[in-house]
Amino acid sequence: MKGNISGCSVEEAMTVLGGRWRMLIISFLIERPMRFNELRRAIPNISQRMLTLELRFLEEEGFINREVFAQVPVKVEYSLTEDGKKLNGLVDVLKEVGSWLKIR
Repeated sequence: MKGNISGCSVEEAMTVLGGRWRMLIISFLIERPMRFNELRRAIPNISQRMLTLELRFLEEEGFINREVFAQVPVKVEYSLTEDGKKLNGLVDVLKEVGSWLKIR
C-alpha cells in the first residue's frame, strides 16, 4: 500500500478506509456481527476473493475481529473492534451524503 505523500489526515483516512468495499463492510458490521456468507449476501456485487482480502486488511488494521468457533462445521464470525466502532460517526455521515446524492 502506498504511504501518505502529503501528510494530510484526509489522505491517511482514504489510504486506510478508501475503496469501494471497506466502509460498506464496516457499515454492515456496525449493525451486528456477521458471518462471511451473510456479508456476501448483503453485498452481492463483491467477489469472494475481494471480500476475503478486504476482511483480512480490516482485521490487520485493527478495525474488525475474526472469531473462529470450535464446532463442526467451523463457524467464523466478524465483528467490529473498539476502533471499528469509532467509525460509526463516519458511517452516519456517509449515509447522509449518499442520501443527498441520490436525490440531488
